[in-house]
Amino acid sequence: MSVVLGYDESPGAERALHVALKVATAFGEPLVLVYGAAAPGVTGEEHRAHREAVRQAGVNALARAVRAADEAGVPSTVEVRDEKPAQALLAAAERHRARVIIVGSWGDSPLRGALLGSTPHKLLHLSPVPVLCVPTENTGAAPQ
Repeated sequence: MSVVLGYDESPGAERALHVALKVATAFGEPLVLVYGAAAPGVTGEEHRAHREAVRQAGVNALARAVRAADEAGVPSTVEVRDEKPAQALLAAAERHRARVIIVGSWGDSPLRGALLGSTPHKLLHLSPVPVLCVPTENTGAAPQ
């Protein structure tokens, strides 16, 4: 089993990382760090360049999370997927037999999330495993 975390360096993802490390430690589970890197468009040189730039951004973002996991003594795996974030997280949860999927929330209202299709909103409706949505604090402090 594992703990799957959607991570993109946003304030919500930073806070979710701290929570995910605590959950992974408590359960003695490895942490799977996932970045959904689907680029817009479907073909052409511009699409390939954009896709590669998005993938590299994901690799860079996840490097910080890997360092945090290493410091916490939590084994981690990295996945940068050419999928939208919700699909990437659901697929990783299935592959790694996730105990839970953890994502940060920007604090949007439920209506805004439903209308715009936020990743946490999609996961809450589609995931067969529990989803933990960690709210963003305005103070920037990590949860205790």
